[in-house]
Amino acid sequence: MSQESTSTPEPDVVVVGGGLVGGAMAFGLARAGARVCVLDEGDVAFRASRSNFALVWVQSKGMGMPEYAAWSKRSADGWRDLARILQEETGVDVAHSQPGGFTLCLSEAELQQRVDGMTRLHNQINMVEYGYEVLDHAETKRRLPDIGKDVAGSIFSPVDGHVNSLRLFRALHEAMQRRGVDYRPGRPVDRITPEASGFRVFGPWGEIQAPRIVLAAGLDNARLAPMVGLHAPVKPSKGQVIVTEKTAPFLHHPMVTVRQTDEGGVMIGDSQEDLGFDTVVTQPIVSLMAERAVRMFPRLAGLNVVRTWSALRVMSPDGFPIYEQSTAHPGAFVTTCHSGVTLAANHVLTLAPAILAGALPEAVSPFTARRFHVPAHA
Repeated sequence: MSQESTSTPEPDVVVVGGGLVGGAMAFGLARAGARVCVLDEGDVAFRASRSNFALVWVQSKGMGMPEYAAWSKRSADGWRDLARILQEETGVDVAHSQPGGFTLCLSEAELQQRVDGMTRLHNQINMVEYGYEVLDHAETKRRLPDIGKDVAGSIFSPVDGHVNSLRLFRALHEAMQRRGVDYRPGRPVDRITPEASGFRVFGPWGEIQAPRIVLAAGLDNARLAPMVGLHAPVKPSKGQVIVTEKTAPFLHHPMVTVRQTDEGGVMIGDSQEDLGFDTVVTQPIVSLMAERAVRMFPRLAGLNVVRTWSALRVMSPDGFPIYEQSTAHPGAFVTTCHSGVTLAANHVLTLAPAILAGALPEAVSPFTARRFHVPAHA
């Protein structure tokens, strides 16, 4: 099989995957001075980017692994810089804002369950500190006048925010190409072979060589990682999303299940389904999501739905990211997570430069896949 013809020099790094994670890694690597080639299967892939809710979310993250809360907060804190950098490099405003986020509860029992969960979360040893408030119905309504009578209360945290994820995807791709990234769509990867000088990547399109390789291929990382001595036991988690017609601004704070975009449409997403690679929109799930959203904000009942879709999140066995360099084949890295928007600032500003330098930062040491190999009695 002959090497694919190209007018560009041999890259320093090949990034496999061109979604939000791959785009962030490629831009960060190029910004740090690397020659980068991105091999992207294209829109036929099960892009997790399609199912994202565009949140930059910290509240509620990290139960069982407080380091994940710290990693998420670090990225949320860095997002203002990332948004500025992307606008400077591309002219694209990704509409980042950090007004604080709410979690609405539709019963006293649900509220108490959330309060108990936040208490356990923040009682963990080494848990990062950030503020949050527990609000009753009256205080929630004072801050969010459009809530319905069924809202028992809420949890508010000032660290949460959101972006326009479509503009983020566009900005990352435009920024990486302005930095000279060799972006190659329609390039599925069949095989990766470690060699003395690095890695040789094969596909029906030909082959390419590089000293370093970053696997950012979402669900396909499970297949690709073992080829370079890594382990990425990820599986799909189905999420369904509803989008309404545009309406006058009424919801200026993000939430995990309902958010109004900067363009006026309302996104509703409140499902996690373990159904393999099924991406069919199902009426019972969509109806339940809509019913809960209308109870939270009765005005939604008068809006037309303009789109529904489903997509597949990338989930590890414990739900936390996997970042690792191969010990058998140094120079091969895997990056996988289900929060590509929240963690984009970390991927661009911290992780990519570290990969180019050849060693992952200490902050991601808890996210090695070796944690899945610990015996149950240990």
